[in-house]
Amino acid sequence: MNQHYWIKAPLRGEREALVAGLDLPPILAEIDAHRRLRGPFTAAGTLIRAIVDDAFDRCPELAAQFNIEITTAAPELADAVPQVWDTLEWTVSDEERTRFYSRLHTLYVANGLADLLGVYLRALGGGPRTLLVENAHHADPTDQEFLAILLRRTDLPELTVVVGTGVEPIPAPGGEPPVLLADNLVKYAELVEGPIEPIIADVEGDLARLYVDTDSTSDDPRLLAAYAELSPPARAALHDDRLAALRDIGERSLSLGAIPYHAEHGSNPDTDGVNALEHAMNHCRKVGLYHASADLGSRGRNLLDMAGESKLWWHFTEGASISLATMGRADESLAIYDDARASSIDPIVHMQLAYGTAMLYARHFTETRRDFQQARAWMNLSIALAAGLDVPTHRSFYSVFNRNGLALIEVRQGNPGEALRLLEDGMAKLDSELKPDEHLLHRSVLRYNRAQVFDMTGRPEDALADFTAAMELDPHFPEHHFNIGNVLRKLGRHEEALASYLRVLPLSPPMPEVYYNIADTRVELGDIEGALIAYERVLQLDPAHVEGYLNRAGVRCDLGDHDGAWADVTAGLELAPANAHLLSLKGKLLAEQGELVAAEEALALAVGHNAKLAEAWAVRGQLRYEAGNFVGAIEDFDRAVELADGPEIRFNRAIVFEEAGRYADAATDYRTVLATEDDVDASERLDFCLRTAPSR
Repeated sequence: MNQHYWIKAPLRGEREALVAGLDLPPILAEIDAHRRLRGPFTAAGTLIRAIVDDAFDRCPELAAQFNIEITTAAPELADAVPQVWDTLEWTVSDEERTRFYSRLHTLYVANGLADLLGVYLRALGGGPRTLLVENAHHADPTDQEFLAILLRRTDLPELTVVVGTGVEPIPAPGGEPPVLLADNLVKYAELVEGPIEPIIADVEGDLARLYVDTDSTSDDPRLLAAYAELSPPARAALHDDRLAALRDIGERSLSLGAIPYHAEHGSNPDTDGVNALEHAMNHCRKVGLYHASADLGSRGRNLLDMAGESKLWWHFTEGASISLATMGRADESLAIYDDARASSIDPIVHMQLAYGTAMLYARHFTETRRDFQQARAWMNLSIALAAGLDVPTHRSFYSVFNRNGLALIEVRQGNPGEALRLLEDGMAKLDSELKPDEHLLHRSVLRYNRAQVFDMTGRPEDALADFTAAMELDPHFPEHHFNIGNVLRKLGRHEEALASYLRVLPLSPPMPEVYYNIADTRVELGDIEGALIAYERVLQLDPAHVEGYLNRAGVRCDLGDHDGAWADVTAGLELAPANAHLLSLKGKLLAEQGELVAAEEALALAVGHNAKLAEAWAVRGQLRYEAGNFVGAIEDFDRAVELADGPEIRFNRAIVFEEAGRYADAATDYRTVLATEDDVDASERLDFCLRTAPSR
């Protein structure tokens, strides 16, 4: 593994001097990560643009394999890769769009970009390379994720990452999942810091213009001072000039960073600034860049006057608040909603505010803050306001849309029957009142939601039918195939389930849950080697995936790979020390090593954390049997049978009964085993018990 470096000093010139003192592999790319340049994925997009031509020459398949990742990080490359945005939500207007990416989407994209880089480095050959990244403390959260992943990914041994930051803490953007750049710099990079004499570049000419031409990212005190001395009109003129130059370049990612920044600070912020911010926010929200869309929406609101009930003001308000809620910042979202309620008298705005507030209480607040009664009250208000809309098609759509939200609340409150009624009434209403080609996306969402209710209420065949119908309408939407695979597994159709999971892979950036389900399904099909490869992929993408460690440990244990299983159990317990399944497996591994006291301690912890875990009782029962404690063993096996009756537990309890001289009880258990499977050993033992048991 190559060594990564964290270069920490107040000024960029000082960091450059520190880098100059390092013995580094050849430079792959030198990148400025400041989000003001190109917004989300400034660093990742700059890297992709630097390598893409050579990468496509060496590996033409990368264009199709990573088209989503490439166009998300560097949207100007959309014409260089196969069509990406061809799922149903991209065929409808912004007003009709009701489906957006999850908050995890950027994490998946970042892992996909790391995969692309790994393929390219292997094709490039020639030994290690260095990626120099400056201004990481000013990076957008998307780039913080990307850099954190590059630092920890062990499958990139040819890459040295050098990350430059200021001395102040790297700001946490808030929301979930947490951005781990600061943690990963501590964990995986060698810290290099001053004091050191900075490298000071000679500068000539108009220093204030030079500052603006860096898109105000320079920390050179001379440039900052010159800019500060200008009058506001003079500053605005410089921003106007820079704005025109950037627009002439014509690269789409500039419209997400530097262009809206200069438009805000130029001569016409209320027109150029608002329009640039709207364009950037719309793009970022559509492709799941929620930190940026929340910021852009808030900046847009600040430029607009609410006088006259501005439709654009509401557009910024909705974009910012929904983006904040999606990434786990529900309290900030509620504050925006409350401000909007106090500012607007538009009934449509209040209808949408009521719906959004209901969703905060039903799904976006943390568990302790959720309040389904509040959610129901706000949703009922939204439904009542929808009934008063003047346009019939709008009235039909919003009435059904809001009742779909009420169905979610019913599900969360444990009323799936009522949720099903609301969904089916809505589907019938849209069919009767709208044309067949109107609101196709929302009709698909209703069917998808009905499938979820069918699934949770034990109707897998009906769920499969609805998921399949939704998939046929929208075949490139990855979640449809994922859900079909999940239902097929429940139905025992494992080969078909695996095929569905595999269909997800080319339609989405890498998602650890898909690989996790692939791994489990391969285990069920007996493909242990394939399962281990998939589990490795899960943990490569998400090193905090506790279930991935647990299930791989179980497979390794069954294969006799004690060291591998122990490593997985240890890693899993570091993340989840109270996980009863991991503690149970730990007890089993310790017992196999003859560490009986430690094994019983681990099993006691397992049943202490989860008294309903049958496997822990069974393992401890086996341990006590081997120690000659038949009474304790029978108590544990009794508890295991009570919780999860099955042939293996019954057979093991029967052996203890037999050894304890309780032949009749042993015979009963052996008969139960033989009723479900043909077991020669159980049959022979049953005969022995019947011969040995005293006659009555």
